[in-house]
Amino acid sequence: MEWLGYLAAVLTTVAFVPQALKTIRSRDTRGLSLAMYAVFTAGIACWFGYGVALGSWPMILSNIVTFALAATILGLKLKHG
Repeated sequence: MEWLGYLAAVLTTVAFVPQALKTIRSRDTRGLSLAMYAVFTAGIACWFGYGVALGSWPMILSNIVTFALAATILGLKLKHG
């Protein structure tokens, strides 16, 4: 059943990529909620830690990528408002 974890990890991470790329390219963060991205980024960090504790590579890999994207967007939101 580990394949299901990999599939879920790939789908949820890939779903986030277009929005992240659009925000990174445009630097337009006016429509994004600072509170949502702060909580989301913290949540992703927790999921990563949980994945490490379980030794779950699907959780570890997907949350590394998602955290990097979310943290970048959060940083842009803090910088550009």
